[in-house]
Amino acid sequence: MNGALAGLEQEQTALKSMNLADWRQHALELESEVAKAVVGQDRAIRLMVIAIFARGHVLLEGDVGVGKTTLLRAVARTLGGAYERVEGTIDLMPSDMIYYTFLNEEGKPRVEPGPVLRHGSDLSVFFFNEINRARPQVHSLLLRLMAERSITAFNTEHSFPHLLVFADRNRIEREETFELPAAARDRFLMEVAIATPPDEESRRQLLFETRFHDVDALIGILKEGVVDYRQLNALAKVIQSSITVSPALERYTLDLWNAVRNPASAGLNVAGVDVGKLVAGGASPRGMSYLIRAARVSAWLTGRDMVVPEDIRDIFYECMAHRIFLAPVYELRREELVRALISDVFAKVPAP
Repeated sequence: MNGALAGLEQEQTALKSMNLADWRQHALELESEVAKAVVGQDRAIRLMVIAIFARGHVLLEGDVGVGKTTLLRAVARTLGGAYERVEGTIDLMPSDMIYYTFLNEEGKPRVEPGPVLRHGSDLSVFFFNEINRARPQVHSLLLRLMAERSITAFNTEHSFPHLLVFADRNRIEREETFELPAAARDRFLMEVAIATPPDEESRRQLLFETRFHDVDALIGILKEGVVDYRQLNALAKVIQSSITVSPALERYTLDLWNAVRNPASAGLNVAGVDVGKLVAGGASPRGMSYLIRAARVSAWLTGRDMVVPEDIRDIFYECMAHRIFLAPVYELRREELVRALISDVFAKVPAP
């Protein structure tokens, strides 16, 4: 009991000593460091930084070869701490993430910790590449890891207090893939789309500047551990308690939530769609709380001590789109329809 009280007192002391202005400079430094390795993806980088300081997991999706893995590796390096990567394959089993067996030099079987357990509580970033290639059994284990930051193995519960899970998903290939269940997708704070940079200068750099052709060397030049990952949980608490949300913005957020869940009653229109039958469910309380967490971090990064409507609208799609479940008849047009729905929500719901 005394030890627990002492730990609580130490945490409270650490919280009081944190200077948000100084930490904001560290966060912006991390952002600029990542941008050295990933060009033409400024928005994706900012969203990743928001997720880091909101302590939320991120799923990236996009075409093949657009830089998803490079972005995640760059973020992992600048965060510091222990890093593990798993490749999603159809034959990957949950046990492969926890332990692996082999014959030692004496020909005797030996069991060693797998990627999840190898670094213990120092694990900072767990990167799951091509997550949709893994079986549902693996998704179930990952769900617990994301939700509770712990797993049970060898009759012992293992905790990972500093862990962030980053994953990417190839949306082009569909063979030998498994769609993530809604419960797993909901554990991601954001789903961020990565596309080929639209501007010609970024494309020119990627094609003709040779430093972008060797990813290992490119990641190697980045500064490691720009922020202390062990302090991020405490910092996140300070941000959430220090950045305020006005009553008017609370009302606005609740109105957005009601409109997304019941578009017909909010008077929304989506061309060629019966909005009364469009939304099957979603936009849960957990999802909305994640949205507010991210909005507070967004406000902090821009140097404000309160959330404004622009903070909500700017991150709304990445935080909420994967939590809006459409009727099956509309699912094939999901991206188009969800974007149109959110656009009309912003047009119809008055901002303070």
